[in-house]
Amino acid sequence: MEATDSKLNFHELELDERILKEIARLGWLEPTLVQEKAIPFLLEGKDVLIRARTGSGKTAAFAVPIIQNLLVRKGEDAVRETSVIVMAPSQDLCHQITKAFQELTFSCSTVVRVVDISSKEEQSTYRHMLAEHPDIVVSTPAKLRYVLSEGILNVRESLRAVVIDEADLMFSFGFEEDLREVLKNFPPVHQSVLCSATLDEDLITLKKMVLHNPVVLKLQEPNVAIGSQMTHYKVEAAEEVDKAAILFILLKLKLIQGKCLIFVKSVERCYRLKLFLEQFNIRACILNSELPIKIRCHTVSQFNKGLYDTIITSDETVAVNPAIKNKKRIKKTSAKRLLQASNAESGVSRGIDFQCVSCVVNFDFPSDVNSYIHRAGRTARGNNTGSVLSFVAPDEVDQKVEVESFIQGFVGDETFAFKNFQFNFADVEAFRYRALDAWRAITKLSIREARVKELKTEMLNSEKLTSFFEENPRDLQALRHDRSLHTVHIQEHLADVPEYLVPPALKAIIPSKKAHRNKRLTELKVNAQKRKAKLENPLLMDGLDYQKKRMV
Repeated sequence: MEATDSKLNFHELELDERILKEIARLGWLEPTLVQEKAIPFLLEGKDVLIRARTGSGKTAAFAVPIIQNLLVRKGEDAVRETSVIVMAPSQDLCHQITKAFQELTFSCSTVVRVVDISSKEEQSTYRHMLAEHPDIVVSTPAKLRYVLSEGILNVRESLRAVVIDEADLMFSFGFEEDLREVLKNFPPVHQSVLCSATLDEDLITLKKMVLHNPVVLKLQEPNVAIGSQMTHYKVEAAEEVDKAAILFILLKLKLIQGKCLIFVKSVERCYRLKLFLEQFNIRACILNSELPIKIRCHTVSQFNKGLYDTIITSDETVAVNPAIKNKKRIKKTSAKRLLQASNAESGVSRGIDFQCVSCVVNFDFPSDVNSYIHRAGRTARGNNTGSVLSFVAPDEVDQKVEVESFIQGFVGDETFAFKNFQFNFADVEAFRYRALDAWRAITKLSIREARVKELKTEMLNSEKLTSFFEENPRDLQALRHDRSLHTVHIQEHLADVPEYLVPPALKAIIPSKKAHRNKRLTELKVNAQKRKAKLENPLLMDGLDYQKKRMV
């Protein structure tokens, strides 16, 4: 189906008033293209393959009609049964999907219940969660296979709809066998929905397994934002320290404005880069796939709330699962397959809802086109604008050319190429020496100590302070993930930027040290005048005398 130019509003989709109320509360003014095209077909009960780029609103595109159909059935039959299954390849994405359903059912949460079983729990916990037959169950294929095989969940008679999100990742994450086993527990007739950002061989295979005479939405939009909505830059850097120096300068001189996501190729490099920036008093936090899911979700939540502006993360799923990178499905033993699935479920996957990201920085250039698409998809979401800055080493030129060729096909312009980020190293040579010293100061031992320190801190926060933060919600803001690790010796002078180091072209926009000093002197004068005014107040002086007598 080709998208047309007609535009529908949410109230024209004949949705329940309770859903429209939550849509208004969430501030959604009008449906996105994928929502406008998918919702009518899903309301009719048709099987649908939704292929749309990251950030286009795919989750709401299937969540809204599912809730609508549930509310219609609830009006006719009050029987409590699990009629909807939603599967995703990672715990992070399952939690995010669950949150979306909860937000859309806030006004009818007693009528429509949703449960997420993707986290690692005991069998008794799963039985408790599913005992009252929630309407919607969100899970990874591995966890769903477990509860079905153990008889904890039975949907042979009740299932009406199945959604598989990020469907193109299911096989490469090692879930092919789990999916085949799960499908054996479903009734022969039910509505199925596949959602994906790309179309590859695995998705075509899954389509044949799951869908029956589906509607395929061919939306007139590229996999990644282009044109005026997103700008793609590149910086050629021959050495590692050059990349570090440029990033340090961009962040320290605030040439990157707003929220920023920095991608590297491994968790270890996340810590190396954080320790490097820490020496210049640049705050950043790490989205570490090795930490528990609740901590990762809390990190993303605080980032979205604006408590900090910079996150360093990695395509860790590629590191733990070579099948993604090599595009091969290798037969494995049961133990290896389960280990792979466990890594995939807990990894930092695509689809995580980072809100209002203005810039994505590829500190390490992505290994393939799909990785670039999903990294870039973290910015310019919906109708927002954004930019992608990629560092390109000499051995990464081929990957850059491949990405450019891919984007050329969507733009329809064979001359498209990444814009050169205007950066003159001659103007900032002094910064490079500082960066070199800071980069060399980071050792494997300091990285290991930083990882252990953060893990211990997060364990303390998550286990021993849970009840405290429940009673003191304001103090929860103190639990910040961008705090310093201090496993590398910090030279205090590195945090300051002397005026003579600032390039002439930037002096007009970078506040000078003299201006900062004058501002500080003005603040001190104002405070002194306030103190003098208080001391001249007789009533205040009586109070001070009384306090002195009490101290004596």
